[in-house]
Amino acid sequence: MSAGLVTVAALLGALAGWAAVPLARRFTGHVGGSAAAGSPGRMRIRRWALMAIGAVLFGGLAATRGTDPALPAYLLMGAVGLVLAVVDLACLRLPDPLVGAAALGGGLGLVGAALAAGAPGRLLMALAGSGVYLAGYVLLALLPGSRLGFGDVKLAAALGLPLGWLGWPAMWLGLLLPHLLNGVVVLGLLTARRVRRDTVLPFGPALLVGAWLAVLLA
Repeated sequence: MSAGLVTVAALLGALAGWAAVPLARRFTGHVGGSAAAGSPGRMRIRRWALMAIGAVLFGGLAATRGTDPALPAYLLMGAVGLVLAVVDLACLRLPDPLVGAAALGGGLGLVGAALAAGAPGRLLMALAGSGVYLAGYVLLALLPGSRLGFGDVKLAAALGLPLGWLGWPAMWLGLLLPHLLNGVVVLGLLTARRVRRDTVLPFGPALLVGAWLAVLLA
């Protein structure tokens, strides 16, 4: 993969990380300060850290998927995903306008990719992926004792689009990895006594990181 493309993508990712805090502030008044009362550790969002995360996120996508015509859709959803992660970590919310922007932007990007590649079947697979994720996460959210919110369900449906585009291996990884990642984080927080067993934790970041890893690994 072209080092130039990866470098440009990483710079765009750093820019997206820089913009994530002020954009997130439109949905919560305390991003960059203390987190919501229900969030662990009253986390502070550091702009430089988000710039580094954005650079890694975008650079990784370009390095592994640079020849895929859907790369712009991945990058757009990654940019919105940074804002969603900040908001969810700060106040345990996944605002519908942001989730809708991710779904719409990603969907339009995949339509363009299908036209460019002459592969309408992959677009149908993307829609199927979104449907599978929607149905699966609705069932999980309705289970007794589930802590999934319907913001998580909507985000999962949006992420099902790019994962469906890549096929079943990416979809299965995208279903499994968020729960593994979340389990590791919860175990670490419990061990460090930063949370209790009944503490409500955000699941959106795990969904987003799991989807990113699935795109890289599939």
